[in-house]
Amino acid sequence: MSDTSGVEDTSGDRRLTGLRRLGPFVRPYLHVMLGALVALVVAAGAVLAIGQAIRRVVDHGFAEDAHLIDQYFIGLLGVVVVLAAATFLRFYLVTWLGERVVADIRKAVYDHVIGLSPAFFETTRTGEVLSRLTADTTLIQTVVGSSASVAMRNLLLFIGGSVLLVISSPKLTGLVFLMLPVVILPIVIFGRKVRRLSRASQDRVADISSHAGESLNAVQIVQAFVHEAIDRARFAAVTASAFDTAVRRTRARAWMTAMVMLLVFGAVDLVVWIGAKDVVDGVMTGGELAAFVFYAIVVAGALGALSEVFGDLQRAAGAAERLMQLLDVEPAIAAPPRPLPLPEPARGAVVFERVDFTYPSRPAQPAVANVDLTIAPGETLALVGPSGAGKSTIFQLLLRFFDPQSGRILLDGVDIAAVEPQALRGRLGLVPQDPVIFAANACENIRYGRPEASDDEVRAAAAAANAADFIDALPDGFDTFLGERGVRLSGGQRQRIAIARAILRNPSVLLLDEATSALDAESERMVQAALDKLMTDRTTIVIAHRLATVLRADRIVVMDKAAIVETGTHAELIQRGGLYARLAALQFETGQPAPPPRIVAGS
Repeated sequence: MSDTSGVEDTSGDRRLTGLRRLGPFVRPYLHVMLGALVALVVAAGAVLAIGQAIRRVVDHGFAEDAHLIDQYFIGLLGVVVVLAAATFLRFYLVTWLGERVVADIRKAVYDHVIGLSPAFFETTRTGEVLSRLTADTTLIQTVVGSSASVAMRNLLLFIGGSVLLVISSPKLTGLVFLMLPVVILPIVIFGRKVRRLSRASQDRVADISSHAGESLNAVQIVQAFVHEAIDRARFAAVTASAFDTAVRRTRARAWMTAMVMLLVFGAVDLVVWIGAKDVVDGVMTGGELAAFVFYAIVVAGALGALSEVFGDLQRAAGAAERLMQLLDVEPAIAAPPRPLPLPEPARGAVVFERVDFTYPSRPAQPAVANVDLTIAPGETLALVGPSGAGKSTIFQLLLRFFDPQSGRILLDGVDIAAVEPQALRGRLGLVPQDPVIFAANACENIRYGRPEASDDEVRAAAAAANAADFIDALPDGFDTFLGERGVRLSGGQRQRIAIARAILRNPSVLLLDEATSALDAESERMVQAALDKLMTDRTTIVIAHRLATVLRADRIVVMDKAAIVETGTHAELIQRGGLYARLAALQFETGQPAPPPRIVAGS
């Protein structure tokens, strides 16, 4: 499955085959499983031994010497001690196993998803992925760390208890098993409904996560537009839908469990009544009947527990299936089997040859069409044009977040499709229009550009970006936590952090997406001076809506409707009187640059 297709829904699958996919995650811990299995067998054996102890006490304890009663009850206590010890060991081992397996699954899914191309996230909601990493893995933890053990324990009790029932009274046991089909029928009927509703319930939980994440990540916009009441109502509707689905699932499970319990214990009551008549008639002893009743209760309880666990297994199968779907997604952008190395030293020569590209989510709308562009090493090239013209797409393709449908892109003479993506991106430095600040301190946010950089190198990069002074003024300086998405910083400060990150990276090709748009005039002057130093002898591609920021570019490329329509210097383009001249007239006729239009996704 390519990551351009998103995640498919397979809710129609009614089997538990999804649990088989957990095998590779469980296999490394077979020794733990073996220990838990031994403890489980011992515990089940101890429970079944209690029935024999009851039979001896009833049949012999009251008819023999009084001191034998003490021995019987001491022996029974010993069995209980063994049961308690084995239960402790089983509980600890299976719980550890569940937590370990879930941790491994979460890591595997995250490691895989973080490497998928942006095309995957065009067709898959981030909230859906987060739901699978949290809610679905919790369901699997319940099964591996609890329900599977409970199922195995009750299966052993059911089998062992059934054997001992036959030994105690074949006739009564035959009556019990004649009634089994009546008990199993509701499990089959309600079980299918439970699984279908379980999958629907998981999907509704994903809707909750997605809706909450979207609104909370844009909480300032929500409040600025006084949208709280509407978002509360929408969230309430999503939550109500999830609640209604969960209630229907719970009702189905409750009916299934109640029907099984009613039928099982009703059958036990009928069989014990017949057994009591056999004791009166001398066909069996009171101890044998007591043991039979004990084993009948054990078997009935085991069957009831199995029916309840079956619902958990169905839910976990759906959760495992959803997680494995993520792991099955193949990255659309992957390293070739034999990647070519980029030349050393890096030069920064960039060539686009007849490149055509459309985004997966908008296949009928070209993002760039027949683009031919050559950028010489050390050249500063500006991309200008209306929003949606294809400027940001040039960056996306050069970073190889997407591959073009036709044509090719070269870096230093090597087709970037033949290069390891990480090696390619290591030659590029990006300063986006909307800077990304992580929930870490200032030092770590800048060091993101080059993780192995020293503290002195981080400080030097901050100083070059005119960021050192305001960082030093923070409560803990470079160790100050900047908050989620940098909420403790102003827009200009966040932009300077992003510029410092790019400066620290020291790339051969610098990509600036309106990098100074959020700065005040004084900060812009100082940062532009730092960028001028950084851009010296370095290939730089600048996206700009404010034409005043690109007047000194070596060359200006004008894009419109996914194509390059003009190329030249500022003076040459003004003289031609084309689109650039019209944009320049709009911005410069008042003596001040016009407010830049906001770049839309994929522009």
